[in-house]
Amino acid sequence: MQAMSKFNLFPDDYIDSTYLIDFEALAREGYKGVIFDVDNTLVPHNAPADDRAKKLFAQLNQLGYSALLLSNNKEPRVKTFKEAVTFCSYIYKAGKPSAKGYIKAMEAMGTDRSNTLFVGDQILTDIWGAKRAGIRAIMVKPVLKWKEEIQIILKRILEAVILLFYKIYKVCGGEVKRTPLRDEPLK
Repeated sequence: MQAMSKFNLFPDDYIDSTYLIDFEALAREGYKGVIFDVDNTLVPHNAPADDRAKKLFAQLNQLGYSALLLSNNKEPRVKTFKEAVTFCSYIYKAGKPSAKGYIKAMEAMGTDRSNTLFVGDQILTDIWGAKRAGIRAIMVKPVLKWKEEIQIILKRILEAVILLFYKIYKVCGGEVKRTPLRDEPLK
């Protein structure tokens, strides 16, 4: 278990949904930037931005956050999503889990490792990359699991094993940075 933690495969916290995160409380903790994965973090795989995602990005803007979509997808997918949610920028073909895209994202937002959050649904791309970049990484359950491309489904099987070790790690007193949550999910 310690080996997986040392290889940055464990998220800082694992929660049910992006829409449960209390970003206002995190702003009070000093966070100024948030980087999001898109597919299965904000909406189902390849789905357009919905009203809930639009509301979230408007709220982040009101709270003074810089927000950025970091995706391994091609530009048309990410650009269309960005245009719908408005209050963010984006990086496509990010090369996750390389730390380079995360570092470029922080530069674009004018933030650093100490005041940037990452929210994503996959360990082997999203979380591993964020941890390699030194960013607080919040993992969320996929919006719609198993309705994805085959390579993602295969990764999810391996991730299930890693998550089992993560849960044991937490129970045994491993370091977890609790994410403040809303009483009700954003709708």
